[in-house]
Amino acid sequence: MHTATPASPSTERVVGTFVERQARAYHDRVYLSFEDQVVTYADLDANVNRLANGFLNLGVQKGDKVCLMLPNCPEFIYAWLGLARIGAVEVPVNTFHKGNILQYIINHSDATTILVDERYLEQLAFVRNELQHIKTVIVRSSAQPPDVTSLDPAWRVLSYQEVADGSTSPPDVQVRPSDLLAIFYTGGTTGPSKGVMITHNFALWRPGSKSGQPVFTGQDVYYCCLPLFHGIQLAMTLTPLAAGGTLALSARFSASRFWDEIRRYRATVFHFVGAMLPLLWAQPPRADDLDNPVRYARGNPVPADLHRAFEQRFGLEVLQSYSMTEAMPISANVPGGVKVGSSGRPVSGGYEVKVFDENDIELPPNTVGEFVVRPREPFTLMEGYYKMPEETLRAFRNLWFHTGDIGYIDEDGYLFFSARKKESIRRSGENISSFEVEQVVNAHPAVAESAAIPVPSATHGEEVKIVVVLREGVRLSPEELLEFCQQRMAYFMVPRYVEFVDSLPKTAVFRVEKYRLVEQGITANTWDRESVGFKVRRG
Repeated sequence: MHTATPASPSTERVVGTFVERQARAYHDRVYLSFEDQVVTYADLDANVNRLANGFLNLGVQKGDKVCLMLPNCPEFIYAWLGLARIGAVEVPVNTFHKGNILQYIINHSDATTILVDERYLEQLAFVRNELQHIKTVIVRSSAQPPDVTSLDPAWRVLSYQEVADGSTSPPDVQVRPSDLLAIFYTGGTTGPSKGVMITHNFALWRPGSKSGQPVFTGQDVYYCCLPLFHGIQLAMTLTPLAAGGTLALSARFSASRFWDEIRRYRATVFHFVGAMLPLLWAQPPRADDLDNPVRYARGNPVPADLHRAFEQRFGLEVLQSYSMTEAMPISANVPGGVKVGSSGRPVSGGYEVKVFDENDIELPPNTVGEFVVRPREPFTLMEGYYKMPEETLRAFRNLWFHTGDIGYIDEDGYLFFSARKKESIRRSGENISSFEVEQVVNAHPAVAESAAIPVPSATHGEEVKIVVVLREGVRLSPEELLEFCQQRMAYFMVPRYVEFVDSLPKTAVFRVEKYRLVEQGITANTWDRESVGFKVRRG
């Protein structure tokens, strides 16, 4: 029976050495199952080293930024852990991004190298003339060599296999817990997406013993159908790794196939976001709903009226939690200690959590205000927003990180989420920057200005509505506008609702009063693409 060996504090919070240590402890145990592939802990360590040395051979050095634009696959895990091993910085890219937003993230991150799947080459080629720093492109492809005729001929282009042919020996690069691990771009509020800077220590404090929540064991199988390009990647990959358990990776979430995949992998735990639980609940009842191996499901949100019914139908325990890319996890319900409707208590060893009013004065229990957090240990909160010092200072004012989320803490210390203060839209677990939606819409030659707002949705949490003012004397149909949007933004950002108006409500200093548009919601003049059968393409 394999047992983990003790590690010094200086290495247990460094991702590369953490992987190496776990591989020694659980050598032949299965770490990853993906479709028909099975990867042991020893295989994982070898593949991570191959990528790490391959990146070094390309000239990628400690601190360099490398974009990953990949679907869920083992290569994604090898790549991000390989970059971590040499102290390079992973910049995962939402694979649905296109046009200006894709260009912005690649340029803003200062990445000089990108690892991209062949299915996203067209998106990359669309912005190739605007990319300022890219010098090397690595293509994951089923064809050898891949077809790269659409890419910039000045770029050095290699196949994934060429890069993954490095040595299996650990590279000799010294990495510290405080070193930058990744930059996750999250939907902006009143401006462009912000790059959340995450350290090695941030990634590893939760899977370690100090989290105080030993709910995942070496016998568990953690089912992941959420995209690895999100910040949730850390929990998905490192939680089973820390316990000596197994990660069952799926290509994507499918409500109709979900429970069949759970049974196929014998998964005992799964994570959910957005509308996953309502979508699973909406599936027709089956005789085998209770016949599944899941012990518990973790995530948020959980509609209070669905919580117990979902548990009873599928025979599991639902543990609602509260996390954000900048701080994770903030709070969580634990087995046997669930308060329905809450996001649990602050995680042991994690953050001090309070509720402030608009003047940063602490509020008493059961009073609604903004959640603010402060770390109990160094390097367990984000380091700041990349190249956005003013945004960073604003978020950390008065020595507390302001989450932008509204809610209250009850007399027992449980957190209850109410709403978001930030001007962003959350659709099916995706954070959408209203600024970025407006930026694309305003680029249409017929549009004078626009405002993107959230509209409540029973199935997706929120939908995107765009309120548009057209240029004088110009005509534009909703269908034409959405076709324009589809070419330039991820499918989940394409507005469902469109309303043309003569003017937008504004303050005395000409700022759009979006709260008034939100209050109006769906009006008689609002066009709904679903009511006319307009289909949004995912590709």
